[in-house]
Amino acid sequence: MTIAVISDVHANLEALESVLRDIRKREIEDILFLGDAVGYGPDPNKCIDLLRKECRVSLAGNHDRAAVGMTNIEYFNEFARAAIIWTKEVLTEEHKGFLSSLPVSMTFQTVEDIFLVHSTPREPESWHYLLSLWDAEVNFNYFTERICLLGHSHVPCVIERRPTGDMLVYRDKVTLKKGLRYIINVGSVGQPRDHDPRACYAIMDNNSIAFVRVDYNIKKTQKKMSEAGLPGPLIDRLEYGT
Repeated sequence: MTIAVISDVHANLEALESVLRDIRKREIEDILFLGDAVGYGPDPNKCIDLLRKECRVSLAGNHDRAAVGMTNIEYFNEFARAAIIWTKEVLTEEHKGFLSSLPVSMTFQTVEDIFLVHSTPREPESWHYLLSLWDAEVNFNYFTERICLLGHSHVPCVIERRPTGDMLVYRDKVTLKKGLRYIINVGSVGQPRDHDPRACYAIMDNNSIAFVRVDYNIKKTQKKMSEAGLPGPLIDRLEYGT
């Protein structure tokens, strides 16, 4: 079993196409998408088309739900709200219907069951962030599978929980040990926030998970965002990975 796991595309077509090319070069057939196809970026409809075509499983994220009126945008910051309002105007009815149909979490059955969620296992539709070991400790109680894959914070990491309750955090390739449990954030394809502007995704097999960084044409995405009238801070942050 080898799968690619992607999340938080945020309508960044250049980043998504680059990641998909990298996945194809590695001859990986199964792709899991953990949500937020839209929001922030300039190509929501084209990104949805690609995700529908290429991904075996797709989840909804908070921006997806907001773009179809299923999540209140009042808690979004002003720039994210502006991007959602723009996205609502340009999404086709077909693409809105697709986003509306997506679940926010599910169990993916492979060699072993893996829990998939966009935000957190605890109250997945409240869109909490998992940012600390305390958050991880709480959330380990909300799924029964050995492994949980998620996105939402745009920062890749692996949290390993041992039977003693001790937890370790990894930022690179990790061997998945039997008897231990894991929460894994696969990072963001379209808007990384770990100070590395390259698109990020994860490759997982029976024994390990590794993060992959992929260069893409940031300037092209920024130009399209500017032409669409999307907020400047969203445009600028792409080149800094913040």
